Amino acid sequence: MIRIILIGYMGAGKTTVGKELAKQLGVPFYDLDWYIETRMRKKVKEIFDERGEEGFRTIERNMLHEVAEFEDVVIACGGGTPCFFDNMDYINGQGDVVYLRGKPEVLFRHLKMGKGVRPLLLGKTDEELISYITDTLKTREEYYLRARHVIDIPFMKDDDQVRLTIDKVKEELNIIS
Repeated sequence: MIRIILIGYMGAGKTTVGKELAKQLGVPFYDLDWYIETRMRKKVKEIFDERGEEGFRTIERNMLHEVAEFEDVVIACGGGTPCFFDNMDYINGQGDVVYLRGKPEVLFRHLKMGKGVRPLLLGKTDEELISYITDTLKTREEYYLRARHVIDIPFMKDDDQVRLTIDKVKEELNIIS
């Protein structure tokens, strides 16, 4: 059975790497935020606006417990998922947890390159954004580093860099495909 759970800061490439890794392994891919949006029939931002962070984190925890029971799957968690409740202990007990660790500059470049609208980016200068990433990463890293596997990610500017990162994950997990 394959159950790979990717964690890391926003912009670490969890969805990009996860989707392609799942495709290579021939298993389904679940992005936890997308799963929540599908099940709740609302965008994450709407849930945050309606229920606040505490309400969202409770829903997120419940949905995490659903998807982390699936077999033969690759899951990408939201950036904050490991930092609440007992989520980190739980996912460590469910499968191979991989922390995609990026330097603040790499995360910043990924976020600037991304196509989706992220509320975090709105109204912040580049300097403010790098500072925010650096500060929040410091508080979250204690949770992220509890993953059994840590992969340092490069700036994934193209498919070759994404493939290189996937190869590192597969090597770390001793996956031959």
